[in-house]
Amino acid sequence: MAASFRPWILVSCTLLLAAACHALQVGFYQKTCPSAEALVRAEVQKAVVKDAGLGAGLIRMLFHDCFVEPTELRGDRRGEGRRGEGLPNTVSCADIIAFAARDASDLHSGSKIRFAMPGGRFDGRRSQATQTNALPPPFGKLSDLTDKFTAKRMSVEDLVVLSGAHSIVRSHCSSFVPERVSSPSDMDASLVSQLKNQCPASPGPGNDPVVAEDVVTPNALDNQYYQNVLDHKVLFPSDAALMSLPQTAQMVRDLARKDGSWEKKFAAAMVKLASIGVKTSRDGEIRKNCRVVK
Repeated sequence: MAASFRPWILVSCTLLLAAACHALQVGFYQKTCPSAEALVRAEVQKAVVKDAGLGAGLIRMLFHDCFVEPTELRGDRRGEGRRGEGLPNTVSCADIIAFAARDASDLHSGSKIRFAMPGGRFDGRRSQATQTNALPPPFGKLSDLTDKFTAKRMSVEDLVVLSGAHSIVRSHCSSFVPERVSSPSDMDASLVSQLKNQCPASPGPGNDPVVAEDVVTPNALDNQYYQNVLDHKVLFPSDAALMSLPQTAQMVRDLARKDGSWEKKFAAAMVKLASIGVKTSRDGEIRKNCRVVK
């Protein structure tokens, strides 16, 4: 990627956490590291200007972290690095990811999605690739997706609302061509034709281009995604699956309206997502290096 998000810039901030501070709080670092959130936002803003696709990655990192274990998934390394070397206590990687996802949402939506993100998370002490099985796959059936969400105490509406983040997703052709382009599907014929021009018939290592999920507003985090679902102009089976049940299909129609309701629901769902499986001083740590468990 052309840009690199560097959370280790927070090396300048020392975090003094008491064992009793377990609840998430808005402005958690106001006294101990008042510049923490501003530093994260500044780095996100610089990175997104250089590489618009990075914002989607930052939002996805929050999703991955929360569905696996904060901070558990280390496969997407664009938002990681050495931080706080030489300081025993620094701002947690989990909080940096949460703040970065909030700021990416704000920047990509033209500030239509603005919300306060509470802090106070600790990082998980385990890092096992097998736990990524908890992540809803892009090729999953709707029942599989809802099962994974409800297992995390997230609702079906949360699933549909958060799917809107796909409006700024970029995907390798190999993620959707076999099931959606090379095989019969409900995808709009004009989009199929367009994708055949962009993607090889058998994408793979060394020949796997990246395309935008939303061809209408590819760099904007907006509710155009839902109109695309209605028009059968989406890449993944999981997107098309939202129309497979009357309940979720109606949600898609409602969220496609240009009345600002999706933006408000997305903000609330992001805060809810970021509260899943929060670690405290009793079962977590503050990592010096986001890729390494102490």
